[in-house]
Amino acid sequence: MQLVHRLREMGCVGLHGSEDSRSPRGPRRGGGGPLPRNAFGPRSRIGRTETAPAANPCPDLPTRPTRRGRLCYPCRSFLDGRPLAAHGGSDMSIISSLPNTNSVRSGDDAGGAERLERQLFVALFGGVLLLAAWIADLAGIESTVASIPALVGALVLVVPLAKGAIEELREGRASSDSLACLAVFAAIANELYLAAGFLAFFLWFSELVLSRTAWGAQRAIRELIELTPDIARLVDETGAEREVSLAQLGLGSIVRVRPGENLPADGTVRAGTSSINQASLTGEAVPIEVQPGTPVYAGTTNLTGQIDIEVTAVKGETTIGKVEKLIREAESAKGKKQELIERISAYYVPVVLMVALIVWFFTAKSGSPDAKAVAAERAITVLVVTCPGALLIAYPTAMVAAFAAAARLGVMIKQTRTLESAADIDTVVMDKTGTLTTGKFAVSRLAPAEGVEGAALLQAAADAEQSSNHPLAKSILETAERARIKPQSLSAYREVHGRGVAATTADGEIFAGRGAWIVELNPALAAEVRAVEAKIEGMSGVHVLANGRYLGAVGLEDKLRRNAGEVVAKLRELGVRRIAIFTGDRLAVATRVGQSVGVDSIEAECLPEEKHEELKYLIRKGHRTLVVGDGINDGPILATADVGVAMGLSGSDIATNSAGVALMNDDLRNIPFLLEIARKAKSVIALNIAVAILLAIIGLALAATGKLYIWVTPFYQAAAYIFVIANSLRLVRFGEDFAAAEEIRREQEASIAAKPTRKLAGA
Repeated sequence: MQLVHRLREMGCVGLHGSEDSRSPRGPRRGGGGPLPRNAFGPRSRIGRTETAPAANPCPDLPTRPTRRGRLCYPCRSFLDGRPLAAHGGSDMSIISSLPNTNSVRSGDDAGGAERLERQLFVALFGGVLLLAAWIADLAGIESTVASIPALVGALVLVVPLAKGAIEELREGRASSDSLACLAVFAAIANELYLAAGFLAFFLWFSELVLSRTAWGAQRAIRELIELTPDIARLVDETGAEREVSLAQLGLGSIVRVRPGENLPADGTVRAGTSSINQASLTGEAVPIEVQPGTPVYAGTTNLTGQIDIEVTAVKGETTIGKVEKLIREAESAKGKKQELIERISAYYVPVVLMVALIVWFFTAKSGSPDAKAVAAERAITVLVVTCPGALLIAYPTAMVAAFAAAARLGVMIKQTRTLESAADIDTVVMDKTGTLTTGKFAVSRLAPAEGVEGAALLQAAADAEQSSNHPLAKSILETAERARIKPQSLSAYREVHGRGVAATTADGEIFAGRGAWIVELNPALAAEVRAVEAKIEGMSGVHVLANGRYLGAVGLEDKLRRNAGEVVAKLRELGVRRIAIFTGDRLAVATRVGQSVGVDSIEAECLPEEKHEELKYLIRKGHRTLVVGDGINDGPILATADVGVAMGLSGSDIATNSAGVALMNDDLRNIPFLLEIARKAKSVIALNIAVAILLAIIGLALAATGKLYIWVTPFYQAAAYIFVIANSLRLVRFGEDFAAAEEIRREQEASIAAKPTRKLAGA
């Protein structure tokens, strides 16, 4: 897999577009005319490009070796050396689908390991009895004496299988445990005690291995919870601190975190500076620097300095708490393929029983002296060799591995159905602000109307936007603060969906938002608004109307993500046929971004309901869609798309809750990675199913004709299990080259940045 391309040395070329790109006629190719309109529908405002910017691939980068310790990059091992992602993340969505765990219970609490140890002891005890019986048989000891430990061992080992079979029958289904139990009891009934014992031993041991895998994955939930401490240092108004439980923390509480401690809650830094390791959430090994005003998250590690945090979320409402909730909610989910396999298995057992009876009947009628004994042995062999265990784990083992690989890079997948759908995506729709761009706007220009001072425009804009959480509002307030402009108190405030805000101060009512909205409020201002928009062409503008007077607009520019063009090029390599931008921003701004990254189409100046209608139109036309967004207005389309992807930590709660996938970091390259891991998982599952069915058919033919001996059947079954598990485990390492190459890229950038400093020092 190659996801790494060299970044351009000076950032993204063409960030602001050319003069042609700012033409009101829409984007152009080279010096040609306007682009042809897209065929998304008669009501669409979409322009279509026909070429993407040329990719600049770099040579293959080496994979870094794994290092054990507190944190290992790229495998993210921490504390005791186990990778959180390898047995965490959303891979729990299909742990409940692992078969044969009814008889071998995997613990989801602190006693799980002890229970597994007891089960292992039972398996070893039964195995020792069987070994003693086998040695006695080889030594020629009387068969009655040799058969006693074999019978006891078989009965000891068959009890857990019997429990699983009874539970299956109570639930109205029959599967591996039922067939295995029937085969063992049939062998005992035919006085094949040693064969019965070895059958029970190998079948249960394989279940024990699977159960241990499930327990290891479930253990991730506890480790995720343990990242958040049980107590916190609460700081009172006098500055004194005392230790309290998390239940005693409330919104607005101030907690103190010292170096080396994990954060007890989500919050905002109020005092102090430090470095925070967020690898447990984002998969990002490089610590971030925090200072007053920086948001921080529960479960992350404070590395260098003491900080005071104002709590914004505690316990289940924290970011890591929501991740834990996603894991638990996903446990009950099953993919379409798994449901199909389980439906088939409902008919599988009766068919196998019928085949075994047919084999027994015709073999018993063969007329040979020991026909009945041979018939019984062949029928038992058929029952064992056709156990659907390998088929039933073909899907969940691959999904566990795929979820682990995704979690390693901070890609949290909620359900297996989402990963299934991602394998067939042919259309990708992206929001602009906060997705293709960083969402960090900067005021680039004040464009006051005629006769209006720039300071008056900025004052009114700050007054109106002071209660808004929109990125544009935050940038305006930051600029006002630097200009020492203090917003006036508001007596009323409301947000107008998709248009802007309305606020009331002591000086009167202020409207701030889209130019089109200002014209709606006062059509006579259309000419003035157009004149101001010409001054901020290609920028995002916040137009201001105060007491009926148009004051002008604040022009802001958003920085394009450095790897946005690389991601679009990679998506094309993966066969995505259409890449589109859906945004509420102006067409000129969206066109500049679209041309920079090379998308196919742009839907600009649209309200959330218009985005939703456009997406439904694509779906009706047969497109399999993936939508990437981060804002509140992206919620409907994230929920409607085949796959919705929310930009995790930077995204709104509505976006994250509506999406099937949450990116715990803001690296867009995780989008093509998601498609690749989904397609790889699909191919692995298909191979698992094909091999499991093929081995069952071959085994059935060999057993029915007497070519497969009863002693060999446990090993034959084990071979099928081993192939499926080993094939699935190939997915666990998927993406490590991406992670390692990313670390190397950072080191190269740091080295390049340091070179001028060394030259100056030498001078």
